[in-house]
Amino acid sequence: MNACPKIVLNVGKGMKKTVSFSKNTANMFFHILTACNLRCRHCYINPEQHGQDTLPITTIEAWLECFAGKHPNTNVIFLGGEPTLHPDLPQAIRTAKKLGFSSVTVDTNGYLFHDILEKVTPDEVDFFSFSLDGASRKTNDAIRGDGCFDACTSGIRNAKQKGFHTSLIYTVSRLNAHELFHIPKLLKDLGINRFFIQVIGIRGKSAQHADIQLSRKEWLDIVPKTAENVAELGITVTYPKVFLDPEEPFECAGRVADNYFIFPNGRVYRCPLCEDFPLHGMRLENNRLLESRKISENELFLLDISEGCVMNRLIQPQNLSYSQDRTAEYKIACCMLKEEISN
Repeated sequence: MNACPKIVLNVGKGMKKTVSFSKNTANMFFHILTACNLRCRHCYINPEQHGQDTLPITTIEAWLECFAGKHPNTNVIFLGGEPTLHPDLPQAIRTAKKLGFSSVTVDTNGYLFHDILEKVTPDEVDFFSFSLDGASRKTNDAIRGDGCFDACTSGIRNAKQKGFHTSLIYTVSRLNAHELFHIPKLLKDLGINRFFIQVIGIRGKSAQHADIQLSRKEWLDIVPKTAENVAELGITVTYPKVFLDPEEPFECAGRVADNYFIFPNGRVYRCPLCEDFPLHGMRLENNRLLESRKISENELFLLDISEGCVMNRLIQPQNLSYSQDRTAEYKIACCMLKEEISN
């Protein structure tokens, strides 16, 4: 079931499209721990809301089973914290493959603990996805910590050498937007297969620094053009739609798509913007997936407002703008609505 039509247009030699929400695929964003060796300035992890436990492998496998049977075409993304800190990550990866998950991705800061590249194969991991927040050591390490740029780029090269597919995630803010135009060359040099541009969410540590989120004009001036430049190198680029014109239809992924954001304390969210609050629509209890009691994010998904996303209006309204008669000048798209450019 497609929630909205695809918008497709030519971009150089490639194609640009808005990726439709679909019931044909489910995504399991599985935080198997919240511990991390870094202290990134924009980290969205909130231990008070997400828990501080490292899940035992028995629980990881039981929760994987809960979602493997929920949808015939499910992707799993292992996250943290830093998921490679978990000593049983290789076993979790193999269990996911045995359970029939369509794809397995590991999101990492690049330090690749426990010799993870030696313990899994490219047949078991579809992508290692690396986080880098600057095209230079100076900018990246100011956000993520000293030595992170070298550790991440070295990790990418090691993964490529062993035959793994790699992707790179760049979370754009006013701290690093000025370097986004320099990222295409770095991606090409590293041999990256896919590039993800993310908008910084005002949650976790970022909630203390809301002023680092790009304005509508800043986003539209920088992000689409950079995406086109990367796509011309033969690299597939995905980035959030973020802003909609008033006449464009708003669609909420929470209504029509199967995305699950799972945390060690058992909370299961359908919308990332809700993760700083006890609004989780589901929970894992005694290894069973249960609906949460009302009111949760599920009820908020049903509201229609002129500003588009209800959760954005409640949590980070500073990215909205109104005319003199208080009419919204544009809508905020669902944070799960992505643009994709590929050759």
